[in-house]
Parts: sequence; C-alpha cells; structure tokens
Amino acid sequence: MKKTLRNNLYFLSLTPAIFVIIGNLNGGILTTCNFIYSLVFLGFLEWLTPAIITNKHSEKTDFIPKLILLLHIPSQLLSLISLFYGIYSNSLIGVWIVMAAFSTGLNTGTSAIVVAHEFIHCRKPWERWMGKLLLFTAGNFYFFIEHLLVHHMWVGTEKDHATAKYGESLYHFFYRSTTSQIKGAYNQESIRLFEINKKSYSINNYVIRQIVLQMVLITFLFLALGIVAIAVWIIQCFVANFLLEYVNYIQHYGLTRNEKQRATEEHSWESNQFASRFILVDLSRHADHHYYAAKPYHTLVHHEKSPKLPSGYAGMFFIAAVPFFWRNLMHKRLKQLKKNI
Repeated sequence: MKKTLRNNLYFLSLTPAIFVIIGNLNGGILTTCNFIYSLVFLGFLEWLTPAIITNKHSEKTDFIPKLILLLHIPSQLLSLISLFYGIYSNSLIGVWIVMAAFSTGLNTGTSAIVVAHEFIHCRKPWERWMGKLLLFTAGNFYFFIEHLLVHHMWVGTEKDHATAKYGESLYHFFYRSTTSQIKGAYNQESIRLFEINKKSYSINNYVIRQIVLQMVLITFLFLALGIVAIAVWIIQCFVANFLLEYVNYIQHYGLTRNEKQRATEEHSWESNQFASRFILVDLSRHADHHYYAAKPYHTLVHHEKSPKLPSGYAGMFFIAAVPFFWRNLMHKRLKQLKKNI
C-alpha cells in the first residue's frame, strides 16, 4: 500500500505542464501560473516541508513509474503545441508571449529534460530514443553524449565539464559548462566516427544531425508563424537549458575526487525534500544515481554519508542566482565536510 502511494505521488511531476497549457491557451495573467507554481510555491514548499528519507531498495521496474515517464512525452508535446497555438489564435499577445515562452521553457527544463535524463540511462533503444526526443524539444544537442560518456566517468574531476568549481558563480558555470560540453560532445562523436571510418563533419555526427534538425524545425516555425515563433522557440530552449545547467551546478558544486577514485555517494549533493523528490522524479537523490547509474528513479535511496543541500532544487534556485548568498550558504557546508573527513 505504501509503495503504491509513493509511486502515485510521482504523478505530481505532470502538474507543471497542466499550468503551462492553461496559460498558453488562455493568455494574459494565466501565463504566469507555472512560474508562480514551480519557482515560488514549490520554492517555499521546499523550505517548509521536512525531508522524506524513506528508502525503497527494490530494483524492480514497476508499471506506474514507467507509465509516468511515458506520460511526460505527450504532456511535453502538448505544452509546446499549446504555446504555438496560443500565438496562432492570438490568445498570446504582447508581453504575455514572452511570459508563455518562459513558462513553457521552465516546464521543459523541469520536466522534459529531467525525464530525458531518466530515459537515456535505460538500456532499451526505444527508451533512449524517447530521451533524445525530449532533449530535442529543449533544443539540446550535447547532453546525451556528454552526460553518459563524460560526466558519469569524470564527475568531480577536472575532466568533467558539468562539475561546478569551488567559488564559481552560476552564470560563469553556465557559460563554461555549456560551451565545453558542446565541444566535448562533438569531439566524442568525432572519435566514435573515426573508429568506424566515417567523417566527423557529416550527418552521422549526432551533434551536427541534431543542429540540422533544429534548423529544419526553426524554418518550419518561421514559415508557419513568422519571426515571433523563432524568438519564442529560442527563449523556451534557453530557459530549459539554463535550468539544466543550474541543476548540474548545485548537484556537484565544490565536490572533488581523485581520477582513480570511484564516484561514490559522497561526490554529489543530495536532497530529500518533497517537491524535489516527486516533482522531479527523484532527481535530487543524485548521490545514489552516481553510485549506481543504472537504477530506475523510483529505486534510488537516501545515503547518510551524502552531503546534503540545505533545501530542495526549487528552494535553492533564487539563492544560487545570487552568488553572495550561495557562497555564504554552501561554503560553510563544504568546510564542515572537510572537517568530517
């Protein structure tokens, strides 16, 4: 009974898309619904609710958790369709177009990319394809390669582009991490293609292929809705990928390891707050994910030894956005961690 209830709570991860669709179809002040819900309401909730550290050790992939992941695909597509339909029908006009694009990108970053992350760790080809599809809706063409081939191998070391350095601001990290991961993904593909005697600068290169497909989509949007559609697509993609890098930033900030040392539960920040666990399908149990990368999200467990974030992902967003507050809060915890070693 408790197991079924816990699995059903993951349906809450679909709620941001509902607010997005309502806002996109009705326009006006309703376009702010997802912003208020995801960043303000859930942000406060993360600070007010206690951590839920109950562990579930079963490795079995249950029907409900898998169904929830699959439901995120139509919910993401409907969110994007509603965005452009809102422009077409004039439900979205003026400044509300920008707000709708921001709100939709917020959902893409907290829903589509999060679920894509889960799918690309699956072994079945069709599941990985679903992950790639969701990443495409975020305009992301590097995460699939960099996350699997670089981040999980080199997390916490100088070789990982997605590990935030001690003292580094969110904004510097976003620029450094994004540009380095794009280069890294292209280089990884070049190596792969060289080994099978194919040219790196071709459609066989995943990075190039995704960029070409993005250009095809942008051309279609321009022909259908004009320049405003391109601006909207760029805004929603930027917001989504900024959130992706924000998550990367807080997940490993200041944590390091020797390259010869295995990544363990002590090399990622963990949070067990309600919203981060069930709205983000246990992405916040990131320490266990790096310890056992192949585990499905609903089987990830809490580790006592893992460094703990002061709050959940939504609760930390505005703090991370202000470097002074972030460093003041996190550097104390890093110093305490060193004392406990």
